[in-house]
Formats: sequence, structure tokens, C-alpha cells
Amino acid sequence: MKVTPLSSNAWQLTRFGLVNSYLVRENDGFTLIDTGLPGSTDDFLNAAKSLGGPINRILLTHAHGDHIGSLDELSQRLGRIDVAISHRDARLLPKKPAQDLSLDPGEPQSKIKGSLPGASTVPTHLVSNFELFGSLRCLATPGHTPGHFSFYDERDGTLYAGDSLVTVGGNVHIPGVGPWYFLLPGWASWNAPTMKASIRQLLDTMPLEAPFHRVAAGHGRIVEGGRELLEAALQEAGS
Repeated sequence: MKVTPLSSNAWQLTRFGLVNSYLVRENDGFTLIDTGLPGSTDDFLNAAKSLGGPINRILLTHAHGDHIGSLDELSQRLGRIDVAISHRDARLLPKKPAQDLSLDPGEPQSKIKGSLPGASTVPTHLVSNFELFGSLRCLATPGHTPGHFSFYDERDGTLYAGDSLVTVGGNVHIPGVGPWYFLLPGWASWNAPTMKASIRQLLDTMPLEAPFHRVAAGHGRIVEGGRELLEAALQEAGS
């Protein structure tokens, strides 16, 4: 697993050059954003140890298998630990038959896509829009899944975008719109118009004075830059 510092507060953890998770430093240890693919547990624990703290929280952007893959093993190894996901994607998190793939009446009636293996771990907390979880502001960005969330750290101006955005070649794209060779998040996305609307709403609600220095996505390298990155992605997507 490749460990890449992105600020004094955080590190990108990349497996197979493709799937990203993030360690974000808090006063009492680390928050792990997404648990990657199965079999990543030792790498996560070793990375946290080498950086000088325990993993005390797990925060999930959404319930796809490449983001919850090591959740159960981490929960077992770490014992009592906070595990958080949105209320909406918590319905996708359990294993079958408890997993609920139904759509609410007000939602676009598109089929929920992507790998949904489920997990045995029960979340200890369901995040809501604009809530502060540790140092991370929780921002609803539905579209890739109905309950997808992104997270913003005002301390260093990092947007942890999950699969609401993808980075390729130093640019930021809406999944399914970017280069042909990185289409996976687009193929697994639930509703493209909702995804675009979420990024527009994120821009519209983020105060202009708020620091915004980089995008850290679930797939692709860290991209330095500000609001113009998201504006360019929306323009490319025709929004």
C-alpha cells in the first residue's frame, strides 16, 4: 500500500494504484475515510502506527465494496470504534437479505449499481448533512449512490470526495464524464443528473472565504487547486 502525505493532517493510502482511503489526524488519533478493498487491514493499521496514532473512527463515503471491503476485519481487530455512514447508505450496508435496495418515492427511480457485498458491522453513527464528525464537515453528495457523502476539512482545505468526483491526469471529473480509460466510477453510479446537481450544490453552499486547496477522491491522485477544479468538472459535464 502506497502512503502519500497530502497535508500536515492527512495521508492518502492507495492499494493497487487504484483504490484510495485516507487517514486524517485528530487530537486522539486518526479517522479512516473508507476501508478500501478486502485484505487491507494490516496495511491500514501499520500505516497508522508508523504515523504515530491509533485509528479511532471509520467514516464511510458510501457502501460500495471497494470502500467497505475491510470494514468487518478492521472492526473486529480494533474492537469498540466509531463507524459512521449516512442514514441513506446505511440501508445498503448490511449483507443480504437485510440489505435494502429499494428507492424512496422522491428519489430518481434509477437502479442502484455497483458492488454491494454488504458488511456485518453495524454503524454506531449515521451522519447528516453539514454535521461535524471529528474535524470533518459531512456534505451530502448523492448521485453515485443515493446516500453518498463527501467530507471537508477546513483545517487544510481538503475535500474528500469519495466517488462523487474522480481525478485523472491532474484534473477533476464527474464520474462517467472523464477520460475513457477511467470509467469505473461512472459505470457504478446510480444517477448522473443527481451527481452533477450535488457538486453544483456543494459549490453554491461552500462559503467563498472557506479554504479550498485540493480534491482527494476515491480513485486517482490528489489534485491541488480550488473551486475552479469543480467548476471545470461541471462545465465538462455540461452543467
